[in-house]
Amino acid sequence: MSAFNRWVTPLNCRDTEPASRSGTIEYEDFSPQIDVLGPMLYTLFQERWQEVQLGHVVEGSVLELEFSQPPKICVVYDGYLTVATESWHLHLCVEENLGGPHQKTPPNLRQQRLVGRAALYRGLNERGKARSWGIQFWNGTGEKMMNLFLPNPFLGEEEDLLPENKPCLEKLALYEELRQIYVQGIRPIPYTTNPLKRPYLSVCRSSRCYPSRNWQPVCEAMQQAVAEAGLEVNVISSGCLEVCKLGPVVYYSGDDRSPELRQQTWYTRVKPGVARQIVQEHLVNGRKLTAHLYPPKS
Repeated sequence: MSAFNRWVTPLNCRDTEPASRSGTIEYEDFSPQIDVLGPMLYTLFQERWQEVQLGHVVEGSVLELEFSQPPKICVVYDGYLTVATESWHLHLCVEENLGGPHQKTPPNLRQQRLVGRAALYRGLNERGKARSWGIQFWNGTGEKMMNLFLPNPFLGEEEDLLPENKPCLEKLALYEELRQIYVQGIRPIPYTTNPLKRPYLSVCRSSRCYPSRNWQPVCEAMQQAVAEAGLEVNVISSGCLEVCKLGPVVYYSGDDRSPELRQQTWYTRVKPGVARQIVQEHLVNGRKLTAHLYPPKS
């Protein structure tokens, strides 16, 4: 794996399309690669969540969601970024979705699901004046995906329209910052590593799997073992990890010490003692615990 590069190479790609009612939408593309997309999305969902809304815009329908507090989960599992709040969650395919431990996703579907294009945009009125700002994503077949709405200087705190000649231009600070970093490449990414690639452990708490109903002691043992080892690895609980009936199930997102350890790993029938072994053997010593691996090694 190549080293993380804090400087984005500009794509220098700009195009426009007619807006649905009047005016145009101007797009400035940036790389959809995970080491570019990941830091941007982490910034928006973990650090600047108060300033963004998200949703979909299609002819005849608009969906807009906003955050009332920081998301409780922001991780990548099997290619999908999951961002979860107390009341709703989203998934966005930012890396190749393999399809769980058995890699069931066909190659063509892997490419279709993946973000294939990303761009900052400005909505221009019929006079060519910008009146909306955001980020648009497309999948691998060119279909529009999620839309992120950035602060609009022509909207007040209650979403009311401000007078035409009295915009709050300070609201454009986030758009300009993102543009300078990810489109123009004149400012560095504000992280030394990709924050969405930080390793984590997840314990399945799915109620559909009877053995996983006793997940809490496993999670607690794993949290304690991680703390005792002094590791910077987050331990979370999650829904189904795609290894039903073999719980409690533990998933490790992988790290960069070797090609083998970089791979996603699933462990089954994990009890508290096994949880501590996983931390010591896999995370500390770099040796996977083969007796509990899934799929089993032949």
